[in-house]
Amino acid sequence: MVFADLLEQVGSTGRFQVVHTTLLCLPILMMASQNILQNFVAAVPPHFCSAHTNLTASTRMSAAEKLQITVPIDANGSPEKCRRYESPQWHLLANNGSTDPEVWEDPEQAALRGCDDGWTYDERERSSSIISEWHLVCSLRPLKSMGQTVYMGGVLVGAGVFGALADRFGRRVLLTMSYLLMAVSGTCAAFSPSFSLFCLFRFMCGMALSGVVLNSFSLIVEWIPTRVRTVIGTGTGYCYTMGQLILALVAYFIRDWRWLTFAVSLPFYVAFLYSWWLLESSRWLVLKNKPEQAVENLRLVARYNGRQADGEKIDVEMVKSSMKKEMSGCKSSYTTLDLFRTPTMRKMTVCLCAVWFSTSFAYYGLSMDLQKFGVDIYLIQVIFGAADIPAKVIINITMSYCGRRLSQCGGLVLAGITILSNLLVPYDKQMLRTCLAVLGKGCLAASFNCCYLYSGELYPTILRQSGLGWVSMMARLGAMVAPLVLLLGEYVTWLPGLIYGLVPVLSGVAAFLLPETLNIPLPDTIQDVEDRGTGRISKTEKKEAIFLQDNADNLLKQTS
Repeated sequence: MVFADLLEQVGSTGRFQVVHTTLLCLPILMMASQNILQNFVAAVPPHFCSAHTNLTASTRMSAAEKLQITVPIDANGSPEKCRRYESPQWHLLANNGSTDPEVWEDPEQAALRGCDDGWTYDERERSSSIISEWHLVCSLRPLKSMGQTVYMGGVLVGAGVFGALADRFGRRVLLTMSYLLMAVSGTCAAFSPSFSLFCLFRFMCGMALSGVVLNSFSLIVEWIPTRVRTVIGTGTGYCYTMGQLILALVAYFIRDWRWLTFAVSLPFYVAFLYSWWLLESSRWLVLKNKPEQAVENLRLVARYNGRQADGEKIDVEMVKSSMKKEMSGCKSSYTTLDLFRTPTMRKMTVCLCAVWFSTSFAYYGLSMDLQKFGVDIYLIQVIFGAADIPAKVIINITMSYCGRRLSQCGGLVLAGITILSNLLVPYDKQMLRTCLAVLGKGCLAASFNCCYLYSGELYPTILRQSGLGWVSMMARLGAMVAPLVLLLGEYVTWLPGLIYGLVPVLSGVAAFLLPETLNIPLPDTIQDVEDRGTGRISKTEKKEAIFLQDNADNLLKQTS
């Protein structure tokens, strides 16, 4: 008997798994609201220099006339954003408000200077944003990208911290802490009096997000059988997709950045309250030499699933004997270095780092600057979110039939080719450019969906959180670099697209070097991983793999 047999005895797909998975997936609906919140709270409104403070107010002078004598016109016929006339150009009023560039005085002949009296913003689209709140325009424009980079830095740090702590202290405790940290930090960010404090609390939100994602995924995958991992993993990915659509809807009705930030943080207070009901992973408890608590949890699962009599048959000796090999192969503690000590683990970790980095790098490079498409940001957010739905259907099918490795590799390579193709499309063909971007983003979303499931299947139970935490750190490093690469577009317009396209193609090669995990039971120890890397698979694993292969087609038909 192995742990999978114990799970079958208490019910592997019963009421407990349905409720347990649902409760863990609900907060994931709000993950997208945190990751791409910047698109709305940092939307850049049309702006120009405010009029001179000594400009005499006149009931007969309209705002357009004040603008005319204060701000010069740029090459596109719009008011300049970062310069104004040194003194009001009263003579321009004699031109009857003409916008003909030949009528306007040559800006080079009139003295110009910066916006000493601040800026005036067109807030018809959104009533406020951090851009208008703290004037993050002109010379301070790079701070917008820095805000998102700081947030992703928090996600990176959180992945390392919460990943390692969860393997030591358990998934549920760290998940509960992450819910509370997200709720409190989000609330504080919403009412921050300065940009520096806003960045600090967003950093903490990023840390909390890593704790939520990593521990939610592990608690889901360690309480379900191998045969439904693909379906459940894809369903979890759809929660993130739906979250993108929810964000567009919430942002449409809440136009103030403070109340929007507060609104997307509130649900985590609810998640914190019900997280005390969640059960710790019995598989982890056994490997941490806590078989008594593991038995107690298994019996609770049996009771929820209506199999109380079967649950009572499980005792400590049965649990110990079922995982005797795994327990003997475990040492008291593990560190991140264990991800690199042995050949198979080392190769696997390096390849996964490349896959996660490139997926996140290109994904956020496309997703974090929606205004560049020249389409309503609410509409483009819905389109980008909806594109994930067919993408994840396709990746679910390919993962079930073609395997995880080919699916991961194909998603990355196709995304890179699509992004590179966009470089060849003229800028004025916005519709075609948007369609290619949506296709590329869909491929990257599918790649992300595969990443979580694939990595969770590759790493052993005893190091699963540390492994997921490490590769997630690489993903957040990619997300941190992505907005900074956009700044290169100010010097060479096509360079960001070239970088965003090449990186996924190259990492697709790394994905092809990973071992396949389709219909393979979860490894529990490092030795399990090394045995698979050298082609040595136990009789139990072979037996289960054959059983799963025979039933894969029927299961997919039932879930489609």
